[in-house]
Amino acid sequence: MYKNRRVVITGMGVISPIGNSISAFRDALLSGSCGITELELGEGKEYEGINVRVAGQVKDFKATEHGLTPQEVRRSDKFSQFALAASLQALEDSGLKLDENIDSEKVGVYVGSGIGGISTLIQQSKIMFENGGGMVSPLFVPMMISNIGGANVAIRIGAKGPCLTQVSACATGTNAIGEAFLAIQRGDADVILAGGSEAAINPLALGGFQNARALSTETDPSKACLPFDSRRSGFVMGEGAGIIVLEEYEHAIARNAHIIAELAGYGNTCDAHHVTAPAPEGKQAARAMRIALEQAGYEAGESLYINAHGTGTHLNDSSETKAIKIALGEDDARHAAISSTKSMTGHMLGAAGAVEAIACAIAIEEGMIPPTIGLEERDPECDLDYTPLKARKMDVRFAMSNSLGFGGHNAAIVFKKIQ
Repeated sequence: MYKNRRVVITGMGVISPIGNSISAFRDALLSGSCGITELELGEGKEYEGINVRVAGQVKDFKATEHGLTPQEVRRSDKFSQFALAASLQALEDSGLKLDENIDSEKVGVYVGSGIGGISTLIQQSKIMFENGGGMVSPLFVPMMISNIGGANVAIRIGAKGPCLTQVSACATGTNAIGEAFLAIQRGDADVILAGGSEAAINPLALGGFQNARALSTETDPSKACLPFDSRRSGFVMGEGAGIIVLEEYEHAIARNAHIIAELAGYGNTCDAHHVTAPAPEGKQAARAMRIALEQAGYEAGESLYINAHGTGTHLNDSSETKAIKIALGEDDARHAAISSTKSMTGHMLGAAGAVEAIACAIAIEEGMIPPTIGLEERDPECDLDYTPLKARKMDVRFAMSNSLGFGGHNAAIVFKKIQ
């Protein structure tokens, strides 16, 4: 039965190119730090023809320092390690203890990944081709499959409620959070750990994206990812994980939880246009935004921050600008504060929407708009307020995160300041 219950954020965790904790991520985000660095490529044949030289890599990540056991590390792909590390952070931040202050059967896990255990796939494929299928690891499948990140989280914390894995390319993290929101609204769970994780910076993924003409080949990390800038030439790959604890409002109030923000709207549409390119007019992306904003109770003229998908590709940034104008109307669109935090992290693929949801929550809680760093030469087609170069103060009432994935997947979620 659909109950339409309120849903709030009570915990957050992150592994990212600009910080492996919420405090480090917040400081880097609001100071405009660039997490994109030079990519060291190997000398093997697999790197021949790879012209990409920068990426948003996670730095100084030691899984055992984030609560994983040595056995968990040995038996899991890096994307799964990132997911578990961020989830343990988020759960600790929330103050929830399963079967102490919440029934474990009312706790779910909705953790997605756009690509899953691709590093494991590469490694085991090499073993097969060199030594035969009989030498493939018995752990190959449970390390590679995309659902295993969420499954490992559920196993580790003992979450026995709904456990689903969203796979919708670059919209994965946002869809996972949105679907978790709906599940709590209708009473399927009281708490869900939701988000996305990705670890796909390797020659196979780099070669695929590069040959699809999606990646920047700029060698200067500070000029590689330039959302909404006329010099933009493609996106920069990133990696990491973002997890938020979503909780039914009355349950959070009853245990005196710290409420960070309310999740109040979710829109989900498809362009039905092309396998990689967004529909140029942005009509279905606009519809996803409009659905989410209407659900959240947003009215024209209210304080709004938009964390744009903002990949730094020519097609995305121009079509997303059009979509924002359609969704809000031309005048209201010009009053919204917008930024692309991918300018700092790179494009974290299936984790992007989840990490950007955390950026929205931080914007609400801190009253600060994170910047679009590197934006110095505005594209005339991208003529909205993209918060160039530096963060700025703003009392944020609503914050919307957009994610637009390959295949035409459009997802938008709207947070608002708790009242």
